[in-house]
Amino acid sequence: MLNHQVVLVSRPEGWVTPANFRFQEAAIPSPGPGQVLIQNQWLSLDPYMRGRISEAKSYARSVNIGDVMVGGAVGEVIASNAPKFSVGDTVLAASGWQLFAAMDASAVTPIRTDKVSPSAYLGVLGMPGITAWTGLIDICQPREGETVVVDAASGAVGSVVGQLAKLQGCRVVGIAGGTEKCRYVAQELGFDACIDHRSAHFASELAAALPSGIDCLFENVGGEIFERLLSHMNVSSRIALCGMVSEFNREPYANRTLRSILINRIRIQGFIVSDKLETWPSIRDNLYDLVVQEKLKFRESVTVGLENAPAAFIGLLKGENFGKQLIKLR
Repeated sequence: MLNHQVVLVSRPEGWVTPANFRFQEAAIPSPGPGQVLIQNQWLSLDPYMRGRISEAKSYARSVNIGDVMVGGAVGEVIASNAPKFSVGDTVLAASGWQLFAAMDASAVTPIRTDKVSPSAYLGVLGMPGITAWTGLIDICQPREGETVVVDAASGAVGSVVGQLAKLQGCRVVGIAGGTEKCRYVAQELGFDACIDHRSAHFASELAAALPSGIDCLFENVGGEIFERLLSHMNVSSRIALCGMVSEFNREPYANRTLRSILINRIRIQGFIVSDKLETWPSIRDNLYDLVVQEKLKFRESVTVGLENAPAAFIGLLKGENFGKQLIKLR
C-alpha cells in the first residue's frame, strides 16, 4: 500500500485552478514515539484554505510549495505509540489532504460516533460549528426578539448560526445564492426569511425582510453584500466579521458605507476561532447535545476520492456546495 497525497505546486493568481495542485504517491509514514498513524476516512474542505495557499499576510503561515495541502480530517487509528489511543479509535486531526498521516497524540482528538456520524466532526461539531457559536454567542451576544442576519446561510457555518439564533429567540434572516438554498434555509432550517442574493430584486427584497433593521450581523461574504447590509444596521448593533469569501479571488472591495459603523455606533469584531482553542471542548459538547436532541440540523455535500479534492475545493469557492463540503476517502 502507498499513501496518496495532494500537494500545492503553484500559487493561484485570481481563481484557484486544478493546475495549482498535484496528486502524488508516497510511502506510508511510520509513527514515532508518542505518535499515532491515522488512515483518513473524511477530509474537510473550507474557505480558509484559499488564504493558506496565498503569500498574503494572514493569521497562519502559508502552505509551502511542494507541501501537502492543509486540512482537517476524520480517520481511524491503525497504529499507536501513544497510551491515550488504541488501534480502531476514531479521531479528528489536522492531517491534511492525504490518506495516511502520522500525528503527535497531542494534536489528535478522540471523537464519539455512537450517536452522530464521524463526518459531523468536520462540520457542525467541528471548526465550522465552533466558529458559528463563537461569533454569534460570544461576540454578537443576541438578545431575544432581536433580528440576526447571516450570509452564506446554507453553508457549514451560516446554517448553524441561524439555528442557534432561533434557539436564542431571535428573528433570523439568511442570505444565500439560489432558490433551492433559500428554500432549504427557510423551510428546513426554520429561518424567518432567506433572500437570494442572485435575485434581480435583491435590494428591495432585503429591505422588505428587514422592517426593523439588523441588530446582529454574522458576516461571511464581504463585498457588495456586506455593503448592502451595512445600510440596514441599527444603532448599537453588533457585527461578527468571520469571513470575506467573495474577495478571496479579487482585489478587496472598496466599501462606501463604512460610515454606518460610526453613525450607528456599531461594534464590529473580526475573529479567528483558532485563537481560543481552550473553548473548543465545551462548545463542542454544547453542539453535540443540540445535534443529538435534533435541535440542530446539518447538510453535507460529499465528493468521493482524494483526487477530486481540488475540483471540489474550486466549487466550494464558487458557492457550488450545499452545506458542509467533504471528501469521502474510503
